[in-house]
Amino acid sequence: MRPYYSKKVIKHFLHPKNFGEIRNPDGIGDTENLRCGDVMKIYIKVKKGKGKEIIKEVKFETMGCAPAIASSDMICQMVKGKTLDEALKIGYKDIADKLGRLPPLKIHCAKLAQTAIRAAIENYKNKKDKNDQKRKT
Repeated sequence: MRPYYSKKVIKHFLHPKNFGEIRNPDGIGDTENLRCGDVMKIYIKVKKGKGKEIIKEVKFETMGCAPAIASSDMICQMVKGKTLDEALKIGYKDIADKLGRLPPLKIHCAKLAQTAIRAAIENYKNKKDKNDQKRKT
């Protein structure tokens, strides 16, 4: 019988590399699944240069099951060093594929991670737009 979770899911659950909070983040993305109780928060720091905005630091705080924590850690790994546009193109299937295998009942964890990173980027862009508006006035 095959194990329920892949080795990568277990590894990212037991030893997440991106767990924690970023002080003074440029963007924060919150999301939750009311059915299962998973709650995710992703923090990003963005570096601007050469006409591009790159995610230079990313951390997460997740309260949930092993796949929720593993998905949070994996999306952080996948977006670090990417432009905002590249990060926005990462889908939940990409996250699940990188984790090796998620049971069908747990695919929502990868969807939550996708939603959280998109929310963090959106939060960053909204803050940036407000700051740009203030500078113009």
